Amino acid sequence: MSAQGKPLTPDTKKDIVSLKLYFDENRTSPHRASTKRVAEALGIGEATVKRVMALYGQDPDLLDEPSKERGRPSHSIDVANQEALRIHIRDANINGKHITLSMIKDFLIKDPENNSFHVSTLSRTLNRWGYEFGKGTRSQHLKEKDSVIASRRRYLREMRKNRTSKDKIIRPEIYLDESYVNKNHSNDFIWYSCEDGPWVQKPTGNGERLIILNAISHLGWVPNAKLVFKSTKKTGDYHGQMNCELFEKWFEEKLIPNIPEKSIIIMDNASYHNRLSTNSPPTPKSSKERIVKWLKTKKVDCSGDLIKPELVELLNKFSPEPIYVTDEIAKSYGHKVLRTPPYHPELQPIEICWGVVKNHVGRHCDFTMKNLEIQLDKGFNEVTSETCAKIIKKVRNVERKFWDEDATMDKYKN
Repeated sequence: MSAQGKPLTPDTKKDIVSLKLYFDENRTSPHRASTKRVAEALGIGEATVKRVMALYGQDPDLLDEPSKERGRPSHSIDVANQEALRIHIRDANINGKHITLSMIKDFLIKDPENNSFHVSTLSRTLNRWGYEFGKGTRSQHLKEKDSVIASRRRYLREMRKNRTSKDKIIRPEIYLDESYVNKNHSNDFIWYSCEDGPWVQKPTGNGERLIILNAISHLGWVPNAKLVFKSTKKTGDYHGQMNCELFEKWFEEKLIPNIPEKSIIIMDNASYHNRLSTNSPPTPKSSKERIVKWLKTKKVDCSGDLIKPELVELLNKFSPEPIYVTDEIAKSYGHKVLRTPPYHPELQPIEICWGVVKNHVGRHCDFTMKNLEIQLDKGFNEVTSETCAKIIKKVRNVERKFWDEDATMDKYKN
């Protein structure tokens, strides 16, 4: 009746009461406790039966109240708020307005989806998204971390190098990404008769899942690059199903052969995009032995009594940028990989394409895997070359806005 750990619905609680009262009146021979019989019949714990009956004894109307979530409540703030929040904070910084956590919380809770989180949760979220509370020109203010700004600036500079004075691209730009869609993905709101109520009964849970990889250019989807496969896990997001080997195989066998020569391949910083090459210098996470060996090849003095923090300090002074397997694959075919700055989904036009695809799937859902596969293909057809061209044009405007605003804010820094 109810998945383990999930709160009971009012209907389930009423079923428990009805069955308990029935078993109380119809005893078995030899006698078996009615509480135990209800628990076995419904697949729940005896303690749950007793708790519901106690509620019923207190006041039958309490059964209609939704159960409280058990365990530690989830206060996470959806990553979908990232873009709107960045715009809000940047506008405040540019205009010299004081901005605090409580002000940001007030901004976020205007959305009914964001009505249950603590201000300390917001603080941790902002830190994870690359913000810090620091001293401004005239007062303390919330701002992006310097590392995030520098990463964005490097990315935008590379993109600007690939544009002519008339904003035409020099090398083809290919945007790749991964996403997923569940069998029960459907629109939550429908029209229905006030008398009859909604007739569509949506199954509980998300159902089975398909994971999708694809890439776009200003001409639309990259031909023959689409990969769709069924997830073997029902929990977590698609990242748990992806790995370096799967991604690199798709990258070399399905993407590379289908893109123009000398393309710039743009992707995010997912871990499976960033497997270190054997030719790469070590990183702070590498073993102490590997760091020592690399430093010695560079004729850096690293005495035997140095501990790892000291070795990492030396490594940071002498080590160049890491080398990734995907970069080497791309380079071997004459292409170049460029990674978007962290926490910037608004710079990835393919993210909007996923939204178009999923909206189509949601509008035509019948909660079966067969239909999901059919509608997913039709959803891809909704994204045309015109769609991609418009989205990429919009993203270029975002790039220009970032570039100009960062330069403006830099003038007011100490």
